[in-house]
Parts: sequence; structure tokens; C-alpha cells
Amino acid sequence: MQTATIDHTTARKAMIDSQLRTSGVNEPFVLERMGAVAREDFVPDAARAVAYIDRAIPLDNGRRLAAPLFYGMMLAEAKPDLADRVLVVDSGAGYLPELLRPLVGTVDVIGPEEAVAPLHRHCNFTLLLIDGAAEAIPASLAAQLAEGGRIVTGTVANGVTRLAIGRRAGADVALLPLAEIGIPRLGEFDKPRGWSF
Repeated sequence: MQTATIDHTTARKAMIDSQLRTSGVNEPFVLERMGAVAREDFVPDAARAVAYIDRAIPLDNGRRLAAPLFYGMMLAEAKPDLADRVLVVDSGAGYLPELLRPLVGTVDVIGPEEAVAPLHRHCNFTLLLIDGAAEAIPASLAAQLAEGGRIVTGTVANGVTRLAIGRRAGADVALLPLAEIGIPRLGEFDKPRGWSF
């Protein structure tokens, strides 16, 4: 029995034409990076054939790689620059940092567990990207951004996930929700639950 060979190059082009462009993601640098990075290399072997579907893909670490549209929109909103020092909170796939590397000066990568732990270093990153939906941004993570530093993340409120952008102002990060889109939730960023009657 012969198995069909997946043409990932054709699948990548179809992702750009049918998922990104049709949703308004047309920035040349975004399309170039998403066309250049082999998404199938960032998913489990069993999921390589469906690496370009418009849904999140389960990873071996129990997390999920978001749909391509999330990454396209995130890059478009981030507007990365070679002067940027970027901190990525990665889901464990490594896909988002790989998309960014040639577009920015430096990329540091941490996991969600490290992102919510008290951090004692202050690195003055100019851009923070969170690969997932966060209910709250910990103050210790926000403190890693330089004053005026940008953040692009998923947010979750009342079970609805949205892409959001923001900036650091003083000790706070103000976020502006942009578009409702399916984004895997990062449980580490959930607000503590209080008592309710």
C-alpha cells in the first residue's frame, strides 16, 4: 500500500492565500516569513500532514500550536524591527521565535511557567509576544518591558479569546483587544479564583 506524500510547499502557499490574505493579513514581511518557515517541523510527526489547517494543533507537551492566522495577525500587529529586543513566551513549539528571528535584533524565549514566576532581572525588552491567550499579565513579566515597550498577546475573558496589543506605561501594561479569534489558553496566566456565593 502506497501512502500519499504531502506537498508542504503547496500547503504553505494555500495557507497564505486562503487563511492569511482572505483575513486581511497582507503585509509582505508577514507573508514572506510564514511562507519561509516550515510549520510542519514544529508539530508532532503524527500532525505533519495537517500542519497548515486553520485550527490549533495539539503538541506533545500538552499545549497547542495556534492556527496560522493567529501568528500572521500577531506579526502584523507587532511590526517587528531590527532594533527590537524581543521576549517570547513560547507554547513549546518554537514556531513563533523562528518566525521572528531574522526580523528583530534579539529574541529571548521563556516558557509560560517561567513567565509567571517572579523574575529578578529587568531586561528592557522593546517587544513582548505571548504565544497563547492570557487572562492576566503578571506584573513581574510586564516589568521586563522597557517603558513604552509593546506587547502583542492573546487575551481571554468570559471564555472568549481575542488578539490584543498594548504598551507598558509605568508599572502597568494597558491592552486593547482587537479581534475575536481562537487562541489556545495558557492556564498559567489565569487569575486566582476567589470565593463566590
